[in-house]
Amino acid sequence: MKPLDAPRYKFCPMCGHPLVTKRPLDDVRVREVCEACGFVHYVNPTPVVGTLPVFGGRVLLCRRAIEPRKGKWTLPAGFMEAHETLQQGALRETWEETGAHARAGMLLTVIDVPYASQVHFFFLSELDALPLAPGPETMEQRLFSESEIPWDDISFTTVKTTLEHYFNDRRKGEFRLHMYRLDE
Repeated sequence: MKPLDAPRYKFCPMCGHPLVTKRPLDDVRVREVCEACGFVHYVNPTPVVGTLPVFGGRVLLCRRAIEPRKGKWTLPAGFMEAHETLQQGALRETWEETGAHARAGMLLTVIDVPYASQVHFFFLSELDALPLAPGPETMEQRLFSESEIPWDDISFTTVKTTLEHYFNDRRKGEFRLHMYRLDE
């Protein structure tokens, strides 16, 4: 991992002076620092939140209408917004991408993705009705049984892994939280 894993900013957002790259006193990482006002630009991972929506024993997948991985199948998910909980963000993303109001269940997977500076959180969810109209980020949505999942056309490793955990847990008759790190 690079010592400074973020976009390089040229100017301080607080006072407008140029930023320099250095390790602040009492810190363990190199950061962007303003030597005029002392502002330190901290880079934190971005939470990605989503659901694994289930209706009638089948999983709802969305075909992506946007990059990255346009045309691939995914679970409804996206970046968490400020001032919302993980679960609120996951349900919002589900509604935005599928048009469905879901009821969130337990947290199923937490996947660290350090090379992308992200942490992915997927909740089990249930749909009360089939969504009629997906949002603009989704070109198509369908319900799939396990044998129908288009495994070779899944968008992201975190989505594939979450689906695998769901079906394995369902076969065992007991769902549990799965946590791990995804290396590049």
